[in-house]
Amino acid sequence: MEIKILGAGCARCKALERLTREVVAQNKIDATITKVEDIVEILNYGIMSTPAIVVNGKVVFKGRVPSTDELTKALIS
Repeated sequence: MEIKILGAGCARCKALERLTREVVAQNKIDATITKVEDIVEILNYGIMSTPAIVVNGKVVFKGRVPSTDELTKALIS
């Protein structure tokens, strides 16, 4: 699984990255997590409000930090 955290480095972006790493570790999900801070690349996903998370090329959440349960369901489904 390929996970990208999109955000320029604000507190919510850092919180989403931290939460994603925790959920992946707790559920033993085989995933590569990368942080994308390049604004042009973020815009290429159609994201106008960060943070956002992209799983296998699909935007799953944008503009907010999901709850632990929401993120877990999105990554396990």
